Amino acid sequence: MSWTFKGSDGSSGSAAQTELGDHRRQVLALHSYVRNLLKGDHIRAEDIVQETLLRCWRTYGCVGNATLRPWMFRVARNLVIDSYRSSKVRPQEVEGDVFAENEAVDLDATEVVLTEIVVRSGLATLSAAHRQVLVEVYFRGSTLEEAALSLGIPKGTVKSRVHYGLQALGKALAARAYTE
Repeated sequence: MSWTFKGSDGSSGSAAQTELGDHRRQVLALHSYVRNLLKGDHIRAEDIVQETLLRCWRTYGCVGNATLRPWMFRVARNLVIDSYRSSKVRPQEVEGDVFAENEAVDLDATEVVLTEIVVRSGLATLSAAHRQVLVEVYFRGSTLEEAALSLGIPKGTVKSRVHYGLQALGKALAARAYTE
């Protein structure tokens, strides 16, 4: 990718290209510095550099040219420190691979039996049509098309009965949770 810098008259000037090259070197040096502070994290380094340049742009003219480079490096360093401190306050971030390794704990036989009893009692409160569709789709693992064929009803009817059956089952289970 090449950057071109055009002056106000539309021509590219050598002074403008020199200035652009100087800015590019400054940004690359800043990025390298931040990446080293972040122990090689390229993505976070880009975020910090972008925020640093944004702050530089916002305060343009407030900081003299002689002190611009040290000021930008100090701002970047402070942003890295702020990022580190805020990560200590937040709950720990979990990577996708680590999350997949921590699978749910297996339920023991008692918990499975108790869950089955509660679900059966909830199903008993449903109408026969809703119960029949839910058993076919969720417990026998049929698709909507297969359930429609085995029950002899249209696919749309199966979909609506599943929807309203799950709503009624949820209400029944919620009501039992507070009364028993």
